[in-house]
Amino acid sequence: MSHDITQTTNIKKTALYGIHASLGAKLVEFAGFWMPVQYRGIIDEHRRVRSSAGVFDVSHMGEFEIRGKGALEFLQRMTINDISKLAEYQAHYSAICYPDGGIVDDVIVYRWPDHYMMVVNASNIEKDFAWLSQHATSDVGLVDRSDDYSLLAVQGRNAQATLQKITKLDLAGIKYYWFASGEIAGAPAFISRTGYTGEDGFEVGFAPEHSEKIWRAIFEAGEEFGIEPIGLGARDTLRLEMKYCLYGNDIDQTTNPFEAGLGWITKLDKGDFIGREAMAKMKAAGIPRKLVGFEMEGKSIARHGYPILQDGAHIGRVTSGTFSPSLEKSIGLGYVASEKAAVGTELTIDIRGRVAKAKVAKTPFYQRPY
Repeated sequence: MSHDITQTTNIKKTALYGIHASLGAKLVEFAGFWMPVQYRGIIDEHRRVRSSAGVFDVSHMGEFEIRGKGALEFLQRMTINDISKLAEYQAHYSAICYPDGGIVDDVIVYRWPDHYMMVVNASNIEKDFAWLSQHATSDVGLVDRSDDYSLLAVQGRNAQATLQKITKLDLAGIKYYWFASGEIAGAPAFISRTGYTGEDGFEVGFAPEHSEKIWRAIFEAGEEFGIEPIGLGARDTLRLEMKYCLYGNDIDQTTNPFEAGLGWITKLDKGDFIGREAMAKMKAAGIPRKLVGFEMEGKSIARHGYPILQDGAHIGRVTSGTFSPSLEKSIGLGYVASEKAAVGTELTIDIRGRVAKAKVAKTPFYQRPY
């Protein structure tokens, strides 16, 4: 990552940068923003989310608004899930793909009464917006609203009890991947039952000027639960325990949704969309490689890019790896030839010239107990 002065001055700050700094967060450059990687420590923060509740500043994510009479048809063509199945105030996970089936980005699409909203990865905001704009017809209004939103993820078994104290919305009535619009701590907001941790929880979106007020209200409401701020480090270990893909690691323009285990969001029968032909062809011919989870023997950690071997032969590569605080063992994800993807298959990982034993594991690695 380049750190010359000209670039450093262009790094953005979320509206909560001052609060993160005052809490002693370790701030790093991530996707063009200064973001907290950890506060108290990754393992402690991870365990707080699993056992009670934690708050993530995810204001760096991008939000696009899609309006107009051509909006539905446009999104059907640009994304792989079936937009026509979304009810008002419902959301779904999806992806945007290239004609060859490679993934532009993985996204969440929200259906509001009069428009759609797409939440995209921070590192892909410009690329995604350019790709969508290139394909938008005259009856589609596409606006990048990324700077108009702050986003907080409140995750964990006590997330609902915390947020319910500061909103009149009936949070128990919001089902998984649905959302509601109202107020939180007196400020206009939307609250969706989504997240990237495997725990119950909500993502709350609002105008940046309300950020500090809402942050403080959440921490006051969650004090009895020992709620804590959580950094990107624990966000990564939490999502990895769930086998949730991270763009740029586990999925990118070289991966097809079927290889990545995203066949469940790939609706080949909904009509034509960009990448459909390539995906249908791969599915018919047999998927050549699969994204699998694996557990390591011993303490070694497999990192992104490490070769995966079997009997000395190269059969794939690691896309993500970490120490799992919930399992207390090293886990990872990687692509292997489909015939080597069965749970229990023994592998070795080349860790900078040293060979470490691993085996294909059942995923998600973590199952929540409630």
